[in-house]
Amino acid sequence: MQDIRQLTLPQLQTAFEQIGEPKFRAKQVYEWLWKKSAHSIDEMTNLSKELRSKLSKQFKLVAVEENIVQKSADGTVKLGMRLHDNRLIEGVMIPEEDRSTGCVSSQVGCSLSCTFCATGFLKRERNLEAAEIYDQVVLLNKHAIEHNGKPLTNIVYMGMGEPLLNYDNVMQSIRYITSPDGLGMAQKRITVSTSGISRGIVRMADEGMKFNIALSLHAATNQKREKIMDINYSNPLEEVIRSLNYFYDKTGNKVTFEYILFDGFNDSLEDAEHLISLYHQVPAFINIIEYNNVEGVTLKKAKRENRDAFVSYLRNRNISVAVRRSRGKDIDAACGQLANKNK
Repeated sequence: MQDIRQLTLPQLQTAFEQIGEPKFRAKQVYEWLWKKSAHSIDEMTNLSKELRSKLSKQFKLVAVEENIVQKSADGTVKLGMRLHDNRLIEGVMIPEEDRSTGCVSSQVGCSLSCTFCATGFLKRERNLEAAEIYDQVVLLNKHAIEHNGKPLTNIVYMGMGEPLLNYDNVMQSIRYITSPDGLGMAQKRITVSTSGISRGIVRMADEGMKFNIALSLHAATNQKREKIMDINYSNPLEEVIRSLNYFYDKTGNKVTFEYILFDGFNDSLEDAEHLISLYHQVPAFINIIEYNNVEGVTLKKAKRENRDAFVSYLRNRNISVAVRRSRGKDIDAACGQLANKNK
């Protein structure tokens, strides 16, 4: 039986004609799928019972189900979500005074094995479908409304997996999330985070979409970055910077450098100088991130005094930088922690 959410609107219209139903019914169903976020055909109450029965015999609607909910004292909510094949993925809702951010996954596991990431302990089992990414946003939005009193304002593709290694499904999910026929979020509220897949960055630039891009940098020289991120061997920083400049030229959107500070590894003033050098090679903004320590990982969160000295050094040189505090410390908030415990 075919998953009804695999069909485009024209394909739905054709399918309806084949079962003797008018094309406008297909539009109604499409609206239920992507605007009203129906999780079953029976929810489509403006369709007759006879039509719903007919559709149920021909199509299935496979929705992602909430499985585990962890709530932090700081308001962060971590969701473990079950897929139709019983695999587990993760998403996080991060509340702030003026916004609620949903962090979504793009793959089950990950193939990149970055040494500091809990997802790196999980093998990549498969890519997520566009609808499975969309469903994460719907579930996280429900928690944003319940716990923060407002819907999600921002979406970041920073969960499990490398988004640009699931390119087509990630782009299609963004269309569902931003389309007027879908959830209607502004593209400028979407950020895709990548470890640095140069060909994917160029392809995104050519798409003409206006969402944001963040580079998971974490070390500002090839030699040091290769120690913690194998992807740097095939996508060295020079190549990644070229692709990011291409993205900026096409979209006009600055890049965000995501930089986790690790104790004794990348938190020296010499490291800060290398980061400044990269900053001046592409229009960028820097997010300094506090690390959530992960069991089994030797890298640890930088000491507070080193973090403060690092950030001050950047600011004294007129670098656009912010510090992103660690959230959800009392739950499994780091990407992959929950899945590792429940695999």
